[in-house]
Amino acid sequence: MTSSQEPSTPFARIGGQASIDALVDSFYRRMDSLPEAKLIRAMHAKDLAPVGEILKRYLGEWLGGPKAYSQERGHPRLRMRHMQFRIGPAERDAWMLCMSGALDEVVADPALREQLLQSFYKLADWVRNDDGNPHDAQNREHSLRAP
Repeated sequence: MTSSQEPSTPFARIGGQASIDALVDSFYRRMDSLPEAKLIRAMHAKDLAPVGEILKRYLGEWLGGPKAYSQERGHPRLRMRHMQFRIGPAERDAWMLCMSGALDEVVADPALREQLLQSFYKLADWVRNDDGNPHDAQNREHSLRAP
């Protein structure tokens, strides 16, 4: 395949919805079994299947696939949807541990895997809502400078 024929979205490059589903399934297996993930596992219901289905739709859309998540649930508003939980660096890192392992298991292309790892880190860090997170600090600084 020449570069002009390569799939353009991460959704296509990862292998479509079947690969997204495998990624999410691997992610939640890790969350359910890794001792380092106990912190974030405790934030979830006993049955992970319903939240897994939501994450599958969200990630499919986030990576350039069908707009199934927004059609069903509206704008993602990730930070707002996670405000009921304290999410700081430890929670972000536990989430990333599970996602990194899932990426290693599901994504064969090292360049794509690294690209997704970096994108997932930015996403996981954005959801942080702890005191002193850099996102809120930047917004506070900006609003102090605004006329």
